[in-house]
Amino acid sequence: MKANKLTKETILDLNATDRGFPKFGVGDTIEVALIVQEGSKERLQMFLGDVIGIKTNGISSTFTIRKMGANNIGVEKILPYYSPIISKITVVKHGDVRRAKLYYIRDRVGRATRIKEKIKKANG
Repeated sequence: MKANKLTKETILDLNATDRGFPKFGVGDTIEVALIVQEGSKERLQMFLGDVIGIKTNGISSTFTIRKMGANNIGVEKILPYYSPIISKITVVKHGDVRRAKLYYIRDRVGRATRIKEKIKKANG
């Protein structure tokens, strides 16, 4: 039996074109514009939150965003990086964190959920 000339690496990068999104990492606060369909109409819905995890796996890469909703209820979305429903991503601020996954923030309440902002120094 012959191989189909598709390896695991080529399948993971199949139809993966550059989306043109800015570089963001765990701890960053980003705003994601999602395309929402209501009947025959389409609109953009903004989702502003902190990135608490990124899974990099080729075309199936995902990232998790968490925000505090109404009545201090945490809302999380796991979004595929190459999803067509994502219109654009803007980075609001860069976070200064020491972990790759910030799942411990789920158990924290109030001011303890805040992430320090990374301050870039000017050379010269």
